[in-house]
Parts: sequence; structure tokens; C-alpha cells
Amino acid sequence: MHGEYKVPGGKLVVADVELQQGCLSQVSISGDFFLEPDSALTSINQALIGLPRTASHQTLTKAILAALDDDVVMFGFSAAAVATTVRRALGMASSWQDHQFTIIAPVILPAIAHAALDEVLVDSVATGLRTPTLRFWDWDDSVVVIGSFQSVKNEVDMAAANDAQVQVVRRVTGGGAMFMEPGNCITYSLTVPTSLVDGMSIEQSYQFLDAWVLAALAEVGIKAHYVPLNDIASTQGKIGGAAQKRFANGVLVHHATLAYDIDASKMLQILRTGREKISDKGITSANKRVDPMRSQTGLTRASIIDAFIHHFSQRHQTQLGQYLPQELAAAKALVENKFSTTDWLYKVR
Repeated sequence: MHGEYKVPGGKLVVADVELQQGCLSQVSISGDFFLEPDSALTSINQALIGLPRTASHQTLTKAILAALDDDVVMFGFSAAAVATTVRRALGMASSWQDHQFTIIAPVILPAIAHAALDEVLVDSVATGLRTPTLRFWDWDDSVVVIGSFQSVKNEVDMAAANDAQVQVVRRVTGGGAMFMEPGNCITYSLTVPTSLVDGMSIEQSYQFLDAWVLAALAEVGIKAHYVPLNDIASTQGKIGGAAQKRFANGVLVHHATLAYDIDASKMLQILRTGREKISDKGITSANKRVDPMRSQTGLTRASIIDAFIHHFSQRHQTQLGQYLPQELAAAKALVENKFSTTDWLYKVR
């Protein structure tokens, strides 16, 4: 079995392995990396022989490190990179090239239905009903979508929200609140097997899964960069943030919301913590708007989404798709039984 892994900012690592009775019997690591002394390569190969096919990334990494002397120098790769490569060879980890992705263009649904679809599509990918999916949200209602662990009373002025006819929805992922009116931001969800981020820390997986959108932003004229743990920013400040949840069925959802043209004064009336955060940015005018994508690109929101879809399609194997009837039905039921209930909304008061 054969696996390859290009270390971000580093070198290519290749693994050719054989199994016997479910364990590694032959291992050959190669690549364009640098390693001193030469004999350390034999130590790496030997350290992995006998380990089971199901050995975790951590187990493989520890075995390699335990076999290397203190004077070994690995340049352009690491023990963790070797572990990733071996797990790819064994089919336990995957790369972007191993998947065909379904892209779902924006479909107008209540924002709460999109929150439910994040959970529904995780099951669809896990059961093979659909391939890994990139989908773009669109909605015609005004909402605040709060993170799974946020307190409603600490985040939202409910009286102001009710007066403005802004609904409050709790999503399944952590992170901060999103103020979402029709057309004011771009939100997408990426639903993929956790094998794609095998061996990565949470921070590394955020950076890895946000890389494509940073490149897409560059193509529309925004020089964006990743800011740990979960922010996307340009030279002029924060553009948006991402959130992620890994499910027990081996699938994760990673989504991001990017500001296109937000009414900051209205947002400040409704979001309590938003008042503190926005004050740090020097936004004092009642008419001030947060419009990094509109002002920096001069493009319509629809044009930017089209550019994102085109970029992702050029970078990966993709096909256009749509929501399945059973997914929409499942999302509707989930809204009724979970997302619209007070028990869910106020699980953290």
C-alpha cells in the first residue's frame, strides 16, 4: 500500500507498506526531505514494523520518536508527518485528492433550517448517502446564531432582538455569535470525514480547512490570513470566523461566516458582547457598517460566492448537487424537535 503527504511548508513524505495478519510487516519511508544521520531512516522503518493497521496517529508518532536518538535531525518533515503518511497508505487517513466533493449553491431556507442541516448532512456523509459536501447558506430572515456553549442572556439582548424581529438560534458548533440578516454575510459549511484531518490538532485542522477560502479571497482581491484559533482576517481587520465540531460517526462539520455588509448599529443593539468587541475597533458612528468584503472587492455577494465555488472546483474534484428530499425532511423534523425548542436554545442560559 502506498501513501503520500506533502508537509505544509515542508517536504514530500512517501510510505510504501505491507501488512501481514493485520500488522505492518514491511515499511519503506522515502521523500525529498533531509535527515541526519542516514541510518535514522532505517530506525524509522523498523520502529513501525509490528504495529497494528489500526494504530492511532499518536501511537505511530510515539514509536518513531522512541526509536530516534537525540542527535537525529529531521528537516522538512517530522515523526508526525511520517505517521500521517503511513495512515494514508493504510486507508486510515485521507487527503483532498481522495474525495469527490459535492457543492451545493445557495438555497434560501430559514437560517434555523441551515443550522439543522449541518447536523443532518453529517449523517448523510457518514452513511454514504452523499459525498463530502461544501454548501453555501442563504436565508431570508434575520437571526443571531449563537455558539453551542454560549449563554443567551450574556450574548443577546432578547428585548432588542424581539423588537427588531430577530430570531435567536443555537448551533451545534462552538464559537461566537453571528448576526445574520439577508445578504449581509457569506456562510458556508464543509462536511467531511475526520480522516481528512487525521493527526491534526484542533488548531491545525482549522488552518487546514480554511486554506482554500484564503486562496479564494486572494483571487477576489483580499489578502487574507488565518488568525488562531478560528478567525480569518485581512490587513484591514477581521473578516470572519470559523467553527467546527467532530462527531462520533467519523465526520466533522466546519463552517465559517464572513462579513459582507453588516449594519453595525443594529448588531450593537442586539449583541451584548458585540458592544465590547466592536468598541475596540473604533466603531462609534450609528451609521457605521462592517463591510470588509464589499468595500475591499467592489463585488456583489453573489459574485464572491460564485468565485468561491469556482476556486474550490478548480482545486478539488467536485460535482454540483442539491439537498435530498429526505435531508430537508430530516432538517424540518430536527427544527421542530430540537432547534426551535426552549430546552435547546436555553441549554446554557
